[in-house]
Amino acid sequence: MSSVLVVGGTSGIGLEIARARAGQGDDVVLTSRDTQRAETVAKEVGARGLAVDLARPMEIAAALSGMGRVDHLVIAGISRDDNKVTEYDIDAALRLVTLKLVGYTEVVHTLRGRLHDDSAIVLFGGQAKERPYPGATTVATVNAGVRGLMHSLAVELAPVRVNAVHPGVVGDSPYWQAKEEKVLAALRTETPTGRLATMADVVDAVDFLLRNRSVNAVELAVDGGWLLG
Repeated sequence: MSSVLVVGGTSGIGLEIARARAGQGDDVVLTSRDTQRAETVAKEVGARGLAVDLARPMEIAAALSGMGRVDHLVIAGISRDDNKVTEYDIDAALRLVTLKLVGYTEVVHTLRGRLHDDSAIVLFGGQAKERPYPGATTVATVNAGVRGLMHSLAVELAPVRVNAVHPGVVGDSPYWQAKEEKVLAALRTETPTGRLATMADVVDAVDFLLRNRSVNAVELAVDGGWLLG
């Protein structure tokens, strides 16, 4: 049994990761910004819940003070941001940069003494870093920043392994399920596999990055070859 912390584990892919690991009998802690939501969802999947707000990094250490030894750490917390340089929302940009770069780093900083030589970390980026779209000004930038963060953490925390997963369009995630079918159909035609990635695909990729002891400082794209489309 492994001890697993999933930051951002109450919805979407983060929830599916927490659900899968709890189902395997692991000791899982999942987080949400809201205490009640964290506890409610945790109870549903057989985990424990904590309130952690990545966008408020000064509070992260206190929020995680009760965590013990951490074998596997998945930081999946994200924020959707539609921000164009022509109509730049500075507050939204600052929130996302803080959440994904400073917040991710502070989680690792807080837990560094509770990691051990065989611990593994997976950070969440995204393929907007390679294929930006109108409105991805901040998203593309921070997802590219995840690469630098992964590399620096892998060096500084060695032998702890640090990898990153970069999902493309995840067709059955809540965000994409809310899109019109014609949008998803068009994206499928742009994907060499003819199908969009699923949350189960991403969960499997994260599991691989966590368990394979020779995979370190690797960026794993889960997009069906979408960048080639």
